[in-house]
Amino acid sequence: MSVKVNDKNGPHENSKAGKFREVGSQASWSLSSCKPGFGVDQLRDDCLETYWQSDGPQPHLVNIQFRRKTTIQDVCLYIDYKSDESYTPKKISIRTGTHFNDLQEVAVVELTEPSGWVEIPLKGEGERPIRTYMVQIAVLSNHQNGRDTHMRQIKIHSVVHDMTPIASLKNLTFTSIACSQYACIR
Repeated sequence: MSVKVNDKNGPHENSKAGKFREVGSQASWSLSSCKPGFGVDQLRDDCLETYWQSDGPQPHLVNIQFRRKTTIQDVCLYIDYKSDESYTPKKISIRTGTHFNDLQEVAVVELTEPSGWVEIPLKGEGERPIRTYMVQIAVLSNHQNGRDTHMRQIKIHSVVHDMTPIASLKNLTFTSIACSQYACIR
């Protein structure tokens, strides 16, 4: 599994360019454990100085459940070995499914002292983005055999479908009566 680590441009750059959109806000988030004051709110606050800190045995889990089936292009994690050292994830598993009982592993990533945004593409059959109700991120091990983990941010991205604006359809002329009767929108 190839991942991109980018410390300068986060996933916000491609989002502004209209290549994808962040859909994490449409989901319900839960954690296997957390220290008080270091939970989901810190994981989703768009601040690279705050973080989620687990508080329990491995694997440490982040569960992301969507209300409807959602197309997921990639998962982006902000991880900083320089700041977090033994709390930095080393081996991460991404699982998807409809609920907790049918999760399938779609990616396993080994990281070596990452510092920045780690982009993990999620591909299904035919190299297409995955459609799922649930994503689970499991931290299987940490650097220096650390017990608890830190993750600073998680972003879930979906593809942006190219929609032709209605304004560009003004210059169409219909040649048949069957089509021309629907040319005017009331």
